[in-house]
Amino acid sequence: MTQSTVSKVDNPFFARVWPVVATHEAQAVRALRRENLAGLSGRVLEVGAGIGTNFPNYPKAVVPVPVVVTGDSAEGFSDGEPFDAVVCSLVLCSVRDPAGVLRRLYSLLRPGGELRYLEHVASAGARGRLQQLADATVWPRLFGNCHTHRDTERSIIDAGFEVDTSRREWTLPMWAPLPVSELALGRARRP
Repeated sequence: MTQSTVSKVDNPFFARVWPVVATHEAQAVRALRRENLAGLSGRVLEVGAGIGTNFPNYPKAVVPVPVVVTGDSAEGFSDGEPFDAVVCSLVLCSVRDPAGVLRRLYSLLRPGGELRYLEHVASAGARGRLQQLADATVWPRLFGNCHTHRDTERSIIDAGFEVDTSRREWTLPMWAPLPVSELALGRARRP
């Protein structure tokens, strides 16, 4: 990678607050993390592992292999052997080019390989309007470039994936005024 292609990520507030938030994550989110990783095996690439919140939830079929943590961006990551699965948990909301990242992840998977995702998604109605307001103002600046009103599942399909399963879950009460309450949990496949 040349210096001109490397973009600096600098979110000091988020870097300080996320470990606290992650250790106090709602039980609903923890359950979704476990479900997202259930049944994985083979070579797995986790994008945006952060502080390793998912690591304890990986099945034994994945855990015994060496875990390598790098600071590479998804766009610049390369490996000689394709992966059986790619995991994205609360990361596609914060990348600068979700379509480009998803195309790159598609290229890193073997045919038939899976994309497992747990992501913030655009809500409808008043919650969606709150997300749009948050995204246009302070939310991305405070929370590591997180954009809560992205049509993540449309981006997954547009990158060439076929969605096998997908559902939306509310992780906070409907009345809670936070734009990150609705998550999509899904599995998509590279044909």
